[in-house]
Amino acid sequence: MNMKKTAIGIDLGGTTIKFAWITESGEVTEQWVEPTPVHDHGSQIVPTILASLQNKMKAHGLTPGDFFGIGMGSPGAVDHQAGTVTGAYNLNWTKTVHIKQQIESALNLPFVLDNDANVAALGEQWKGAGNNAADVVFVTLGTGVGGGVISRGKLVRGVSGAAGEIGHIKVEPNGFPCTCGGTGCLETVASATGIVNLAKAEAESFAGTSGLAQLIMKEEAVSAKIIFDRARQKDPFAELVLQKVGGYLGIACANIANILNPSAIVLGGGVSKAGELLLHYVRPYFEQHAFPSVKETTSLRIATLENTAGVLGAGLLVFKQVETDETVKQHVQIQQRTGA
Repeated sequence: MNMKKTAIGIDLGGTTIKFAWITESGEVTEQWVEPTPVHDHGSQIVPTILASLQNKMKAHGLTPGDFFGIGMGSPGAVDHQAGTVTGAYNLNWTKTVHIKQQIESALNLPFVLDNDANVAALGEQWKGAGNNAADVVFVTLGTGVGGGVISRGKLVRGVSGAAGEIGHIKVEPNGFPCTCGGTGCLETVASATGIVNLAKAEAESFAGTSGLAQLIMKEEAVSAKIIFDRARQKDPFAELVLQKVGGYLGIACANIANILNPSAIVLGGGVSKAGELLLHYVRPYFEQHAFPSVKETTSLRIATLENTAGVLGAGLLVFKQVETDETVKQHVQIQQRTGA
C-alpha cells in the first residue's frame, strides 16, 4: 500500500476520539479509538491525540512523512482558516484552543480543521448516502441538531464559518426556548431531547388511551427511541408526537431544498436510527411544502455510515485541501521527491 496517498482522519467527540487512515479512494486501512480526556479543562486532549498518532506510527514503522496530512472534525466554534476551536463545552474548552499550530509544529504535517457536522457531512456525501454527488445537505439529529451543506463538491462555510446551522431554522415562532437564546428552533423539536420535550408538552392535553402518555404523566424516564418504538406498536400518542416532529422536520427540509435543490438531504445522528419510520413521518410534509421541481429532484435519505462518517470526512478534508492549497501541495511534492 502506498502510504503517500493516505491521510489521517480524526473525529473529536466529548466521549471518544476516533482515528483512521484514509486512502484517496475512501478506504479505511486502520482505525482506533481513544477516550477523550476532558478533565483539567481539556488540556490533555491535544497531547493525547499527538501521543496516540506517534505510538500508532511507531508500531507500524511509519513517520509523519508517510502521510499527506491530518484532517479533524471538532465540536465548538471552529475557525477553519486559523485552525482554532472556541467554546467546545463538551470538551471543557471554554477558551480558544490553537489545535492546528500545536499539531503541525509537533508532526510537521499539514493539518486541516472543520466543524464536526461539516466533516460528517463530507463523509456521508463521499462514501455514504450522498453517493458522491456534488450537491448534498446533511442534517444530524442527535442531542442537538446540526448540519453541513455541500455545493458543487465544496463545503459552504459562510463568512464566519457558521453556515449549515440547520438546527436553528425557525419552525415554531412561539415555540420552546433554545440553547442559542432564541425560540422555536428546529433543534427544540427534532433533536432527541426536543422530541421528548415535545411529547411532555403534548401529554397533558391528550385525551385518548396511550401507554406512552401514561408513562410521561407518571414522570417516568422516556427517550426518543421509546417514542419511536411505541409508534411502531401503534400507540396513538406516540404517532401524534411523531406527526408533529415530522411536520417540523419536513418543513425545514423543504425550505432547505427550495433554496439549494441538492440531489439529497441526508438525515443522520442518533434519531435517524429510526430509519424508514422517521422518513414515513417527514416525507409527506416535505412533499407538501417543497417547490414542485425541487420535490421531484431532491430526495430524502437516511445516513448509512454511522461511526465512520467523521473520520472519512476528515480524511477528505485533507485531499480537498491538497487540491486547493499551494502550501500543502508544495509540502506533499517535497515529500514525494525526497521520499521523506
